[in-house]
Amino acid sequence: MEAAVRESKLQLVRRHIREFPDFPKKGIMFRDICPIMKDAAALSAVIDLFEDHVRTNHQQVDLIVGLDARGFLFGPLLAQRLAVGFVLVRKRGKLPGATVAVAYDLEYGTAEAEIQEDAVAAGQKVLLIDDLLATGGTLLAAIRLMRKQQAEVLGCLVVIELQELRGADKLKPQTVFSLTQY
Repeated sequence: MEAAVRESKLQLVRRHIREFPDFPKKGIMFRDICPIMKDAAALSAVIDLFEDHVRTNHQQVDLIVGLDARGFLFGPLLAQRLAVGFVLVRKRGKLPGATVAVAYDLEYGTAEAEIQEDAVAAGQKVLLIDDLLATGGTLLAAIRLMRKQQAEVLGCLVVIELQELRGADKLKPQTVFSLTQY
């Protein structure tokens, strides 16, 4: 994709990210992706940009792995474009059958993320996708799940990265491709 087209698509995406100050609590600037989902051109721009990045930087991908819940919005669309499968990483207790889980830290406690035991095979090349990278806890849990399954994590894709929270540092050596940074 040529630079001018890429920049035009990025501008469209940025225009569709809505800000809500003091949500969910005072001092937090919430970045809302709902307007992207509502606008066909903005949603297509997100997937176009992700697809271009993947085709340029990752010649072979076996699966797109989406994180609960907003990774489920973008992941299947990207997987379809790339003609690969899509796998869900869910909060514990949401998937039927045998699962594999890892615990991770939240701001005030812990949680668990899980996948179905047969969702990812050893050696498969995967990309993780979510809407937002903040502190990196959820993506790190997903990386740990993939390693537990002996999959090769190629990188992480997010629409929004909150750089001041330094989540990408927590994920190293994994790379993070973010469409927008705040």
